[in-house]
Amino acid sequence: MKLLASDLANAIGGRLVGPDTEIDGATFDSRQVLRHQLFVPIVAERDGHDFISDALKAGAAAYLTSRAELVVGLGGTAIVVDDTALALIDAARWGRTQFPASTVVVGVTGSVGKTSTKDLIVAALSSSKRVVANVRSFNNEQGLPVTILNASLETELLVLEMGMRGLGQIDDLCRIARPHIGVVTRVGEAHTELVGGIEGVAQAKGELIEALPPQGVAILNADDERVIAMRSRTVAPVLSYGESSAAVVRITDLRLDAHGCALFDVATPSGSASLNLSIPGRHMAHNAAAAIAVGESLGVPLDQMVESLRSATISDRRMQSKTTRNGALLLDDCYNANPTSMVAAIETLAQISANRKVAVLGVMAEIENPEMAYTDIARLAGANNIQIIAVGTSGYGVGPVSIDEAIQLVLQSDADSVVLVKGSRVAALERVVDAVIPE
Repeated sequence: MKLLASDLANAIGGRLVGPDTEIDGATFDSRQVLRHQLFVPIVAERDGHDFISDALKAGAAAYLTSRAELVVGLGGTAIVVDDTALALIDAARWGRTQFPASTVVVGVTGSVGKTSTKDLIVAALSSSKRVVANVRSFNNEQGLPVTILNASLETELLVLEMGMRGLGQIDDLCRIARPHIGVVTRVGEAHTELVGGIEGVAQAKGELIEALPPQGVAILNADDERVIAMRSRTVAPVLSYGESSAAVVRITDLRLDAHGCALFDVATPSGSASLNLSIPGRHMAHNAAAAIAVGESLGVPLDQMVESLRSATISDRRMQSKTTRNGALLLDDCYNANPTSMVAAIETLAQISANRKVAVLGVMAEIENPEMAYTDIARLAGANNIQIIAVGTSGYGVGPVSIDEAIQLVLQSDADSVVLVKGSRVAALERVVDAVIPE
């Protein structure tokens, strides 16, 4: 989004210091600055003001600052504000008003699958529309605003993943984004300790559906009773998806191929088709169906979406198929984990044909009843003859191992084996994946 620094300063109540200049987009990471972007120094564990000089050297056109005393020494173009994080939100809220009325904003949330669903919406619709979406999982009060500010005003479809760690946070994001279409994937045991249990998660996720206008569309998972119940929280029409016979976009004959990728038929109001995804996971069929439902609501031809989805890829570390140095199939799902997503991953592993199945599992963070959750995962793995290698936790009922020990154990798996690697971000299990995959 191209705009003048003076216009932005006026919109957010800031004070322009230095020459007026054109800004094109924004970032809060000085290591990722592109030429002409606005640099937003966030004050957190580290003070982003310490990196303004680096951002200017990298080509930033201007920067926000809440430390006016720095401006003289740094030079360049500055917009002085009281709080840079709040100013970023104000900038995105104003930037959202600059898009033409024809631009459609899609909000995507859920305890699991929101990033993959966001990626599949982009894949399904990019051949027919100019689509912009969050990079990776930039889905919070910083990531969502920069996504809006980095989108061209020629964008036809803006797909915004929305995350939360507490009640009211998705509502706050909706006040910035003002979505027309809302997609809710699943309500599961993620961040339960922060919102008072799974019903609190449902309340928080449903804030997206409450924010939709009457002329919008709520895309709801018919297979999740807490999600489909959100139909009572919106004045917008509802388009459901899933395997339920009541789903409007319905999945049938769902099965997995030898690599754990979903094959299924999908029936919609506009027709039916068969689809084979190239992404492992039974649950990916549901994420693809959600993407198709978004396209249906916008009048995109089904055959066009299906063709695009057959070769779709998703963000890094989310059920990606890889091969170890010893020839084992490895499912890299180590970006994050909660009990709901862990069950989905274990069930996918169980359905893949292999002589040996191994799950390298790390901690699951921010869940309300961890002891029961770990026990349930261990029982599910045991019932499917899956060996657990637990990294840094004894919760799964087996002795914990170190990262280095896990790497050596995975390297014992050969071409007749399949290995799942999954844990919360704090487990950093990408270290295992990177060590066993050929460079």
